[in-house]
Amino acid sequence: MSDDDKDIPEHEGGGAAGGGASGIPAGDLLSDETTPLSGLPHRRHWRESTISDDDLTDRGGVFFAAVEMTRMPMILTDPRQDDNPIVFANKAFLDLTGYEDDEVMGRNCRFLQGARTDRAMVAELREAVTLQRPISLEILNYKRDGTPFWNAIFMGPVYGLDGELLYFFASQLDVSRRREAEESHRQAQKMEAVGQLTAGIAHDFNNLLQIVTGNHEYLLADLEAPEHRRRLESAQAAAERASRLTKQLLAFARKTRLDPKPVDVSQAVMGFSELLEASVGPLVDLRLNLKTKLPACLVDLTHLETALLNAVVNARDAMPRGGELVISTDLVHLNGDADARELPSGDYVIISVTDSGVGMSADVLARATEPFFTTKGVGRGTGLGLAQVHGFLQQSRGRLEIESTIGSGTTLRLLLPVPSGEEGQRPNIDQAAGIGYMRGAGETVLVVEDSEDVRVIACDYLEDLGYNVIAAEDADAALRIMADSNIDLLFTDLMMPGSMNGVALAAEVQSRYPDTKILLTTGYNDDLARQGGSNADGLNVVGKPYRRAELADRIYNALHGNHLTERRKHSDFGAAEA
Repeated sequence: MSDDDKDIPEHEGGGAAGGGASGIPAGDLLSDETTPLSGLPHRRHWRESTISDDDLTDRGGVFFAAVEMTRMPMILTDPRQDDNPIVFANKAFLDLTGYEDDEVMGRNCRFLQGARTDRAMVAELREAVTLQRPISLEILNYKRDGTPFWNAIFMGPVYGLDGELLYFFASQLDVSRRREAEESHRQAQKMEAVGQLTAGIAHDFNNLLQIVTGNHEYLLADLEAPEHRRRLESAQAAAERASRLTKQLLAFARKTRLDPKPVDVSQAVMGFSELLEASVGPLVDLRLNLKTKLPACLVDLTHLETALLNAVVNARDAMPRGGELVISTDLVHLNGDADARELPSGDYVIISVTDSGVGMSADVLARATEPFFTTKGVGRGTGLGLAQVHGFLQQSRGRLEIESTIGSGTTLRLLLPVPSGEEGQRPNIDQAAGIGYMRGAGETVLVVEDSEDVRVIACDYLEDLGYNVIAAEDADAALRIMADSNIDLLFTDLMMPGSMNGVALAAEVQSRYPDTKILLTTGYNDDLARQGGSNADGLNVVGKPYRRAELADRIYNALHGNHLTERRKHSDFGAAEA
């Protein structure tokens, strides 16, 4: 419809002058960017109308029946009366809002507004009424029982033959599902962007931390002056905190490396209850309500401990004057409600963390798992605690649920799936059992690392541990060395520039020199190992930054085939994509 045609009236029933009605088509005037039910642009409906009969008492016609039968909520308000009250509401409007007819008649539409209704949207509606112009917008309204819903409103004026404004007509539609879907999509995009950013910086950042922590270790061994040692120990502690911060980010982004094993969750909670007790402080009364004989969950115990500790610290901070904190475990079977919780049907162990703290408002609750979002004061939190819990549970095929009310406390529920079949029968290997500080016996280790500073630290570590060390800066140089030397173990970075990365190098070495042992290292995770296909299955990976003791154990175990470091085959517990 052209600009010249959009204000030309259309007529029904002979038009207003002939006893019917006339109206001005909307055209492109109301470009509110909403999607109508038809999926087509808003153009043909009238944005304003002129009628020849304003009698609302004659309700015997077919059009009145149609208005009452439609599922589209409709109302009329009368601007000739004080406060522009509702003078007609169809049944669909009553269904939408939950009010009865006598609770609606004679009231201004503002009774649908509430605490979170956008005042700017309200101002736009009021301005449209004042200027007698049509308007189309979406606004947060509230039903009779207090339930909020997104209301897509079209409102336009209705005139008499003499040009007097008689009514405002408003049709409405509950678009809450669409808004929630759009918000979920935006949130997913935002979280994926953060995850990609995290993954991008983690490798370089952990390389830098490797250089810092490695040199710290050597300096601490040489320094004797207490004051100098204190300063260096403080710097080392800060570097370790930075490393944990990166791991929290990767856990949030579901880019961290998990090693799940069957775990009795109640026993696990009891096992580190002393740490939880120390974390809550003297003002908080910690109670454990742990169910016995729960089926084992396939979960990474270290990450579970970190997640629960983060949840407990958050609960403690919500009770600055003290209170009660209850940690409980239970078993639940999800069937009909599994889809609503975005989980497959089956058995789940639930860890509940309930505090009696200040609670969270709806706005805070909506952002609780966002990275770096915190309501704590400066220096009192990174805003990554619940983000790490959320990411870890999603990567573990579980879910984090939060319920909170201002003044009544908060409950966090950590849902973990119970595996079935052979997956749930894996032996629970104690990673710490029998591993000591191992030294080499002159074996030759080829270190492949593109960062010179990291390469120097790795070589120094290994030489100190009794290994014969050869260094290469990329895969091509490493293969040339392999052709001329007898290499016992290849220790290579995962991400490297050049013709091939660490995974491809490892595959090539496995093919050419099957007796050579392999250990990979990365500041990111073992995603690339899984992307390498079957040739990469079973490879050992040690994360950066590593300490000398950790590297000693991993190198020794890789050389001697210790089963404690054998990687499981690829499973669903990998680094899931956002």
